[in-house]
Amino acid sequence: MKHYFVILLFLLVYSDVSTGQVPDSLKYKSFPPAEFLAAYNKSEKKLLIDVREFFEYKKSRLKDAVNIPSMGNLDNPADTIDKNNALFFYCTSGFRSKRVAKYFYDKGFTKCYSLDGGIAAWGKEKLPVEKKRLRTHD
Repeated sequence: MKHYFVILLFLLVYSDVSTGQVPDSLKYKSFPPAEFLAAYNKSEKKLLIDVREFFEYKKSRLKDAVNIPSMGNLDNPADTIDKNNALFFYCTSGFRSKRVAKYFYDKGFTKCYSLDGGIAAWGKEKLPVEKKRLRTHD
């Protein structure tokens, strides 16, 4: 009888702890390049965000992407972007964009997407990259 009580107590505590946590995989979706592009094209209110550093962004980027470096202060953009936008993040390999997608989800954005494999995977699929020189005020 004691064993049943201990097991029941363990299950109640474990289920209570686990229900309060949302796995990262449910906070954002990570898509390979073709699916990422299709999801982006299908969305009406959207923002394409390059989370690489500016020196990476100015060399090559996806068309219409804005640069919000992942190493910068993400609070300002999170406070100013409309939470109804679908946010599409990318970086070089997908690591930084997943971290930023999770951050924005935790800030109240419910439509967060990451480019799996980053711009490197995008290039391997021969999808368009913009390399036009950016004007800077350096």
